[in-house]
Amino acid sequence: MKALYRRSHQLSPWLRGILVGVAAFFTSASFGAGLMTPANSDLPKLDIKAHHVDVVIEDGYAITTVEQAFYNPHGQDLEALYSFPLPDKAALGEFTYWIDGKAISGEVIEKEKARKIYAEEKSQGREVALGEQDDYRSFDIKVFPVRAQSEVKIRLSYIQAAQVDMGMGRYVYPLEEGGVDDKKLSFWSYDETVKEAFSFNMTMRSSYPIEEFRLPEHPQAIVNKHSAKQWQVGFQSGSAATNQEEGSQSTPVQQLPAHTLDKDIVVYWRHQPDLPGSVDMVSYKEPGSNRGTFMLTLTPGDDLPAIEAGRDWTFVLDISGSMQGKYASLVDGVNKGLQKLRPNDRFRMVLFNNRARELTPGFVQVNAENIAHYTGLLSNTRADGGTDLYRGLERGFDGLDTDRPSAVLLVTDGVANVGITEKKQFLKLLQKTDVRLFSFVMGNSANKPLLDGMSKASNGFAMAVSNSDDIVGRIIQTTDKLSHEAYRDISIDIKGKGIKVDNVSGNQICSLYRGQQLIVFGHYRGDGDAKLDINVKISGQQKTYTSPLHFPAVNTDNPELERLWAFASIEKLQNHIDYFGREDGESRAAIIDLALEYGLVTNYTSMVVMREEQFKKHNIQRTNQERLQKEADAKTARETQPVRDHRQDSGQPAFNNSRPNLGSGSFGPWSLVLLLSLLLVARRRG
Repeated sequence: MKALYRRSHQLSPWLRGILVGVAAFFTSASFGAGLMTPANSDLPKLDIKAHHVDVVIEDGYAITTVEQAFYNPHGQDLEALYSFPLPDKAALGEFTYWIDGKAISGEVIEKEKARKIYAEEKSQGREVALGEQDDYRSFDIKVFPVRAQSEVKIRLSYIQAAQVDMGMGRYVYPLEEGGVDDKKLSFWSYDETVKEAFSFNMTMRSSYPIEEFRLPEHPQAIVNKHSAKQWQVGFQSGSAATNQEEGSQSTPVQQLPAHTLDKDIVVYWRHQPDLPGSVDMVSYKEPGSNRGTFMLTLTPGDDLPAIEAGRDWTFVLDISGSMQGKYASLVDGVNKGLQKLRPNDRFRMVLFNNRARELTPGFVQVNAENIAHYTGLLSNTRADGGTDLYRGLERGFDGLDTDRPSAVLLVTDGVANVGITEKKQFLKLLQKTDVRLFSFVMGNSANKPLLDGMSKASNGFAMAVSNSDDIVGRIIQTTDKLSHEAYRDISIDIKGKGIKVDNVSGNQICSLYRGQQLIVFGHYRGDGDAKLDINVKISGQQKTYTSPLHFPAVNTDNPELERLWAFASIEKLQNHIDYFGREDGESRAAIIDLALEYGLVTNYTSMVVMREEQFKKHNIQRTNQERLQKEADAKTARETQPVRDHRQDSGQPAFNNSRPNLGSGSFGPWSLVLLLSLLLVARRRG
């Protein structure tokens, strides 16, 4: 236990205390997502009959398939609305609606055309569904008709990269509504109980051995280890076992009482320690095609030096109305965190709602008297009003001491809804000062694109946190990052005889922190061997890591890479629009072209489902249906294959050191995570 205490002490306990408090105030009421309700809000809710989730993680990305059934208990046909909070950086590829017992998948077309088709089909009384992106918040669908005293069945599927941080992977199935959209909250009926059957099943096929799996808020889940590289986890309620498809692998599950859709499902896995830093690549290229797609994953070794100097810390805290149920815990956490600061550190507190004000008179020295005084003032502050995020940050950046290392910690669970709200203006504000911004993004409805964009622009990072997260584990990850230098001004260069690489997403990256992975998508032409150069700056000194790469002439294992590449490219174009604060025709047209080709819902495109003969009538080609079939066939084929190794630098390692890891063994930091998270959950529930 002494060794455990020393390791915990080394992980910057002052920041751990602050973040424990920040995380502890996730105690407010939440509202379920993945719900369907009548468009006429005067009618009672629809019953949720079944909700089944299947997740497969392999080859560096996760495929999530959600199948739901709802029942209309009313004596009339009606139109219904469905809402689901897609995770950050997830590409929705499928929405399927059952018509006359037949599953029909949707096609992506331009938004206005899709709306006209939906209105026309609805006016004729024919079955139709329309899926749209609600800005950054959720995927919203209209379904017509839901027949009287009958069932409606839907399925959606999305893809996202599966990143590992400090040797620990994290997957979130989002179910909590963030609680910041008053209009939506006033509309939805919140009975999230699944009446008949719920199931969650995850299959993990990892190129690198895994030591442990766990679900901090769902300890009843059964985890089955087939090998160090193959795991399955699951739990269920009601008659969920009958949902297993013929021929599918049987996952051990835990039988539970009725399930409610009001809590995110968060899954963690920890890789074995001392794994090497690595360069991995997955590719896809059809026979006869001149162009292939690749996903390159860089996992650096642990060679970033520790930071020893004292710092100035500015806390920019959201005290808007949505924070009311969390505010007491926030005060307690800040108080405990300040007591962990170093004696030569200084701190400031900036609070914001409809306006911004500074609680401290500039920076104050860390001592018992100052901590007691300012946390006392903080505890007497009332959380109410709107969210003027711009003024809060502006006040936080004002008065920084350029002669001392500084960082700004922003904590918010809402969206900028007062004052300046354009992303372009926030980015301009960040350009005026040289300070790192670290954002803690709480809940599923926060403006993640804005907060993530600001943090990256400042060479900081944004961390999403769920109520179901292992809070202490997230804290340890963050602490290790901020206690070390980072890779700066990163660029990658790929060269090879007969190889041409283009359309690369993220080939110029500002910063990468200790333990983080860098994932890059791109196209390649030609085939054969190539060389990768990873150029970085560490403490101002230039350094280059190199690795061989091999681009195959044909590889049909992973067609999903095409959607992931397209999603990353669309995100890059949308960031360009956000930065300039206006739509330019070229970027808009490029987003639409990519969305139509790869079947993605965006701000300018929607997904429509109707009878097969109506697709023909409206002259809509079934290209997404063909893509979904190709992806399903590839997924089935992969299940029969052993776990594959995608490492490119085995013979010539790019990194000399092992990758950072939170530790292992009976008394390692992982056990600390288990112990403290149980204490935190007990306190929260108490």
